[in-house]
This record gives sequence, structure tokens and C-alpha cells, in this order.
Amino acid sequence: MNHYSSTLDHQKRFWQLALVNVISNLMVPLASLVDVAFLGHLTEIRHLAGVAIATVLFNYIYWTFGFLRMGTTGLTAQARGRGDTQVEILILLRNSAIALVIGTIILCLQQPLREIGFNLLQADPEVLEAGRAYYNALIWGAPATLLNFVLFGWFLGREQGKGVLLMSLVNNGANIALDYLFVVRWGQSSAGAGAATAISQLITLIMGLALVYRELAGISWQQQRSQIWKLSALKAAFSLNKDILIRTLALISTFAVFTNLSATMGTTILASNTLLLQVVTLAAYFIDGVAFATESIAGNFHGRGTKEQLLPLLKLAGSVSLLAGLGFAAVFSFFPQPLFGLLTSHLEVIQQISHYLWWLFPVLGFGSIAYMLDGYFLGLTAGKILRQSTLIAAIIGFTPMAIAAWYWQTNHLLWLALALFMAIRSVTLGWKINYSGITTCKLDQ
Repeated sequence: MNHYSSTLDHQKRFWQLALVNVISNLMVPLASLVDVAFLGHLTEIRHLAGVAIATVLFNYIYWTFGFLRMGTTGLTAQARGRGDTQVEILILLRNSAIALVIGTIILCLQQPLREIGFNLLQADPEVLEAGRAYYNALIWGAPATLLNFVLFGWFLGREQGKGVLLMSLVNNGANIALDYLFVVRWGQSSAGAGAATAISQLITLIMGLALVYRELAGISWQQQRSQIWKLSALKAAFSLNKDILIRTLALISTFAVFTNLSATMGTTILASNTLLLQVVTLAAYFIDGVAFATESIAGNFHGRGTKEQLLPLLKLAGSVSLLAGLGFAAVFSFFPQPLFGLLTSHLEVIQQISHYLWWLFPVLGFGSIAYMLDGYFLGLTAGKILRQSTLIAAIIGFTPMAIAAWYWQTNHLLWLALALFMAIRSVTLGWKINYSGITTCKLDQ
């Protein structure tokens, strides 16, 4: 096979995987947007604001353990590249066991986590009350949510996008239907939105386990059970996941501080920033679909030792991601009234949004490159690079301007802080790539 046909094959593979991942990924923010739309059209805006505040806490609780998805994908892709099916199965079993243990611990500690979290968050009392109601319902979905992280990561690593798509459709279809029942029909507002999400995670887990059972039918995996808690393997897994964990904590903390500072500027600013962040999240999940495809294929290339294919992959993924990020910014900036009107009927919130729309361009422009490169380095299991980049961006880019925004109570400065965070992430990650498409430093193993 010549170089030209090989490149075309890799591009076809990328587009097939990216398309399925984008569709499945978009199910998550679209369901969230439905949540927001249900709550945003209630008479009191406090329910929407309360969920925004509670989401800060859940981002810490859940995405602190996002390595269960990210680490699973990279390691599974590399095992698949080597043709090692038994290792693929072992990765699934080991990370599932870790997820179940962590999820159970979260349930046991739900009360102290709630009290510590809400004592640190800043908002009006009625907003905090709505947030607590959401928390009390959603927390019961913790074990299922973490197990789903592992299942999503495993299917992505095996380039089985259809499994991810099916799980996403089930998850979000169930969430939307249950939102309607709990919020609209039964009047449970924020508590109902939390219960709907928790139950939908459990339904998704059942579907995911059924798909895994089908995948492993006829494959011997019983012998892998004795290796799940092998100390040396667990140490190696947590060594990689440690860097991803630090990176994720820095990323979550940035958005948490952004939301908390928004709350100090009043409920209307909090609500408007929440809706603008929904756009950022929608775009990010779209781009993550591209990033997941990049992660799976880069991990496969790395496992097979065909590193010469990495640079063409990066060029293709980077172009698609940048176009998507700027496209989302343009659509919502040009048509703010009809689009944001779908999410809330509160005119004062939409009016506030109009003052800050243009910040979507730098945030999503730089963010699109950063999210794509996240996927690339995750596929290479280069956790240290991701950790360093995010910490630098948070400390140097976001923090100084966020302090200035708090001091002068200026929302424009707060959005500038987020834009600088994204810009520095994209620059520092890009710096780690040389012209051959191979990282300039030694990759973590």
C-alpha cells in the first residue's frame, strides 16, 4: 500500500470514528440543555441558578475521577494496537472495580461532601437551597456514573463508536423523558432534574453491561479476575492517572472559580454566565468527539509504532476542531435571541448575555485546539504534559485576571480570565509537538 492510499485510509478511519463520537458526545450537552430549558422556563430563576451552583460540586466529585474514562481509552487503544485482547479485558475489569469502590465511598460520604461544598460556594440562600435539592437527588447516581466512565472509555479505546452512541442515546433519551415527568408533570424542579439524571445513569449502565457481555461472549476472561488487584499494575495505573487527575482538578477548579465569582456578581449574572457556559460546553463536547477519535487513533498508532502517522492526524483533527469551535461561537453570536430564548424566558438574563457574547470567539477558538490536543496526548498516555500545561494555564493565565474580576466586580475581566486560560493551554500543548508529530519530551508509559 502506497503512502497516498494509506493516508486516505487513515482519514476515512478518523472521519468514521469522529462522526460517531461527535453524535454520541452531543447527546450529553443536549440533554443538559434540555435540563436548563425546563428549569429556565420556571417562574423562579433560582432553580436554574441552584443547579449551576450544585454542578460546581458535582464537577469536582465526578470529573476528579474522569481519569477512569481517559486512562481507560488510552491504555485500551494501545493494547488493541498490539493485538492484546486479554489486556483489553483486564483494563476493563480493573478500572470497573476501582470505579465501583470510589462510587461506594462517595455515597458513604455524601453528607460531609455536601456540607463542605455548599459552605464554600457563594450564592443567595434560595439559590443554595435549590442546589442542595439537586445534589440530594443526583448523588445516588455516583456508582453508575463512574462505571459508565469506564465503559465509555473502553468502547472508545476499541474504536467501537456504535456502542458509545447507543449508550449515549439511551442515557439522554431517558434523561429527557424523566426530566419531563419529574420537572413538568410532577413539579419537582431542581430535585426532579437531579433524580432524572441519576436514574438515567443507572439505565445507561445496564445497557453498557449488556453490550460488554455481548462483546466478551466466547472470549475467556475468568483468568483475568485474579490480576485485578495486582499491586504493581494498580501502581502503574495510578501513576498515569495521577497526572490526569491533577490536570482534571486544575481544569475543574478553573470553571468552579468562574461560576463562584459569577455568583458574587448577582443571580442574573450567574444565570447569564451559566447559559453562555452551556454554549462552551456544547462546543466542547462536539470537539471532544473529534478529540476522542484522535485519542483512539493516536493510541493505536503509538501501540503499533507507526508514529509517522501522528502529524497528519493532528493537522486533520486541529482543522476540524478549530472550525467547529469558531462555528459555534458565530451561530450563537449572530442569533442570540432565538437560541437563548429556547433556554430561558427571563428577558433580563438574555439582555445580560448580549453584553458578553463576543467572548465566545477567543474562548472557543483557543479552547478547540486545547481540547483536541488533550485527546492526542491522552492517546499517547502522556499525562505529565497535560498536567503541566493545565497548571501553567490556571496559575499564570486564569488566576491573576480572576482576582482582578473579583476585586472590581467586572464580568468582562472574568471572561478574559477564561480566554487566557484556554489560550495558554493551547500554546503550551502545541509547544510539546515537533514537526514530525512526535512529542519533544519522553512520553509517560
